[in-house]
Amino acid sequence: MKQLVNRLNKRITIRKQTWIENSMKEKKQSWIDYAKVWAAIEPLRGQESLIAQKSEATVTTRIRIRFREGIEPSMMIDYRGISFEIMYIIHPEFNKRELQLMCKERR
Repeated sequence: MKQLVNRLNKRITIRKQTWIENSMKEKKQSWIDYAKVWAAIEPLRGQESLIAQKSEATVTTRIRIRFREGIEPSMMIDYRGISFEIMYIIHPEFNKRELQLMCKERR
């Protein structure tokens, strides 16, 4: 765990999708802040990228955070104006210490 903590040097915002109704009763998609957490952001390269592409062709980045209940693939990550879509979530060893969010950068 200590090694993970030392790598969590980026402050990210996890956002959750919501729908807001305007005065004309039209629903509009919006994103609200769900949590601000420390993370390690790791672009995938070489062999890791090839392996990730076999399971999800668009995964470009792994974001590691401390384990947290309620994180879902429908959420997105924001780091300094860069948005990441969560493609899937890995629970290493199922020990409730860490989550790996396999993401693609949104442009």
